[in-house]
Amino acid sequence: MKEIKAVVRPQKLPRLREVLRAYPGFPGMTITRAVGCGATARHIPSTIKEELTDFSDKVRIDIVSPDDLVDALVELIVQVASTGQTGDGLVWVTDIQRAVFIRRTLDGGAPGG
Repeated sequence: MKEIKAVVRPQKLPRLREVLRAYPGFPGMTITRAVGCGATARHIPSTIKEELTDFSDKVRIDIVSPDDLVDALVELIVQVASTGQTGDGLVWVTDIQRAVFIRRTLDGGAPGG
C-alpha cells in the first residue's frame, strides 16, 4: 500500500473529486485546508506586507491506495490539477507499512463480536 499526498489549488478540488471518485477501485480520500508558499529562491518578498501575504490557499489530499492503483491516481491528479502555472501544487507518494480500518458496531461492542 502507498499513501498519495497532493497539495493543489482549491478551485481544482470539485473536478478532481469527480474524476477520482469515477475511477474504478478508488479507495477514498481525506481533504485538508492548507496554506503554502513557493521556494524563496524563486521569489523573495520585497515588502513586509508582501511577506505576510506571500501564502496562498491550497487543499491537501491524502489517499491510501493499493499499489496497483497508485500510478493511475497520481496521473489523474496531475492532469486535473495542472494549469501550467507556478503554484499548481505537488504530488508525492510514500510507503505504508500497515493500515487498519477503525469500525464501531451499533451495539458499541468490538467489531465482529
